[in-house]
Amino acid sequence: MIPNPTKTNRPKILVGMSGGVDSSVTAALLVEQGYDVTGGFIKNWSDTKDLWTGECQWRGERRDALRVAAKLGIPLLTFDFEKEYRSRVLDRMFSEYESGITPNPDVLCNQEIKFGLFFEAAIKLGFDGIATGHYAQIRDEDGVAHLLKAIDPEKDQSYFLHRVAQEALSKSLFPIGHLPKSEVRVLAEKFELPVAQKPDSQGICFVGKVDFHEFLRKKIPAVPGEIVTPEGEVIGTHDGLDAYTIGQRHGLNVSKEGKTWYVAGKEKEKNRLIVVPDREHPLLYRSELRLRNIHWIAGIPSNPEIEVAVRYHSELVPGKLLPLAKGEQEGVLELARPAWAPAPGQSAVLYQGEECLGGGFIADDLVE
Repeated sequence: MIPNPTKTNRPKILVGMSGGVDSSVTAALLVEQGYDVTGGFIKNWSDTKDLWTGECQWRGERRDALRVAAKLGIPLLTFDFEKEYRSRVLDRMFSEYESGITPNPDVLCNQEIKFGLFFEAAIKLGFDGIATGHYAQIRDEDGVAHLLKAIDPEKDQSYFLHRVAQEALSKSLFPIGHLPKSEVRVLAEKFELPVAQKPDSQGICFVGKVDFHEFLRKKIPAVPGEIVTPEGEVIGTHDGLDAYTIGQRHGLNVSKEGKTWYVAGKEKEKNRLIVVPDREHPLLYRSELRLRNIHWIAGIPSNPEIEVAVRYHSELVPGKLLPLAKGEQEGVLELARPAWAPAPGQSAVLYQGEECLGGGFIADDLVE
């Protein structure tokens, strides 16, 4: 774990600075607390351009990070991980979408890039650890790092951090995890940061806000098919199963009006999308899920009773995780009550109280 700074020991921290408010306040707080701080800007994507200037967006974000670093009197290093980001995150994301499941690129980005390559680079450069502007908290128990939810439930990002390795988490700091977002904005003004009024970023990790359907079509060709009801009635068309996820209600080309339709399933062999006209339709609920590639942050808990989030900000559902014969990385979640619209490929993240234990990817089939 990273020690607190003293007069004789100032731990060297590499702060991931994106040019946004959260990471800028993170750096400012660590400088104020006495750490030896260096900023680190990660360049992972250069294909998107600003609507007004035509300039690659990463250049504008880096410029903002430089302005903040200059205000704080700290150096800023730039790390170019674009090649690795494409191979480890985007290529995997496209491959899984093409197979009909719905991955979460933000989870992969944290695992592979921010707490993977960036962390590894920091240690090689002699830093004692890294810090990011994530809304989460870390608790040290006998040298083991435990991931906790943020104080602000609306901003809590523990869901996206559930696959971070223990080695990286134990040498990480989340300086704003104990603060509500409103107070972070106040601190940005207090520190007179040049990005204090900058709006929060949205979209895919490092790619930004894009038309996701169009983004998929750049890599995955359209494969048109039918949209059907559970009874088999054809009520519309789709341009590829990859562009839809379980529970989705926007962007459906259906002919029946007066109802709100939800994606409830995919028939891959027939290339058909199954939709239902009611959010509470039984086909949208599951009482049992199989998880694959389960990751435990601080080891398997002795108590099998857990709570699970099947998507970001979804209601936590009580349940029990039963390991399968293949070992600790696969298991069956038996839920105390049905979860709404769990989507294959998405993360099922496991909690006990305020602690995030880890999680796994929802499999696209039931237990065999």
